Amino acid sequence: MPDAKSIALDFFETLLIKKQPAEAAARFLGPEGYIQHNPKVPTGPADGFVAFITAMFAELPDWSTQIKRVIAEDDLVVIHHHVRSTPDDLGQAVVDIFRVRDGKLVEHWDVIQPVPADAANDNTMF
Repeated sequence: MPDAKSIALDFFETLLIKKQPAEAAARFLGPEGYIQHNPKVPTGPADGFVAFITAMFAELPDWSTQIKRVIAEDDLVVIHHHVRSTPDDLGQAVVDIFRVRDGKLVEHWDVIQPVPADAANDNTMF
């Protein structure tokens, strides 16, 4: 069985890079779905999750993301990425945290922070 990091990255690639939410849910979420900590996304069976992501892609057809780093420890995988709604958007710094059990994603948290036009330092958010 692949490790937690590989599973989370394959899910991320299928869901957010290839923009195939139904396939991502079918392959990587268990039949009971997963526990969701984002207040905008329902917990439970994958159909609520798929509906949310499908609507997001319909509303934001130029939405994109770029992975900046991945950290994995035991059953937890953290993906830090740069999300943009449009190519000109400064975007958001996003950290997604996934819990993996028996080869499936079972829990998700995220932290989202807008990328500012000006910063107090030259380090960037990535």
